Amino acid sequence: MSNQEHKEQDVEKDIQNQDLEGNQVSDESTENGDTAEADTAPEMTEVEKLQLEVGKEKDNFLRLFAEFENYKKRTSKERIELFSTANKELMTVLLPILDDFERGLKEIEKSSDKALLEGMQLIYNKFKNTLNQKGLKVMEVKQGDVFDAEIHEAISQIPAPSKKLKGKIIDTVEKGYKLGETIIRFPKVVLGN
Repeated sequence: MSNQEHKEQDVEKDIQNQDLEGNQVSDESTENGDTAEADTAPEMTEVEKLQLEVGKEKDNFLRLFAEFENYKKRTSKERIELFSTANKELMTVLLPILDDFERGLKEIEKSSDKALLEGMQLIYNKFKNTLNQKGLKVMEVKQGDVFDAEIHEAISQIPAPSKKLKGKIIDTVEKGYKLGETIIRFPKVVLGN
């Protein structure tokens, strides 16, 4: 038998002895005409106290376990987010270079040197693919899209060429980019007035 079982048996014997003594006292008190219910009514027994304490400790354990699980989920989510946006500073520095590359390619297309154009396109594609592999995505903005101040930056308004373009995007001056799901540069657009 374990110590716990011995303790439980001792507690039960004590309770039985108290009940027997309580019955003897109550019999004597009724003979004398005295009613001492406060003396005979047992308060909380040891078993009940221990069960109550175990219940409280179990509740505390469950709460702490739930808090720990929430902490683990939160930190893993933050870690994933950190890894996905770790290159944010580097990417924002490289975006103007990417823009200059695109402008340079447009100018080289006007020249008659096809070998130079092909070489620059190979370098540009390799650079762009490397950035895409690291999570950089171009934000697609087309003429006629609805302007959303949450994801677009309006830099100018001009008279709309048609009624259906009124209040909508007419042109994109500078491309916008996302790193993962975070916008690192908002697209600069011109609105129709």
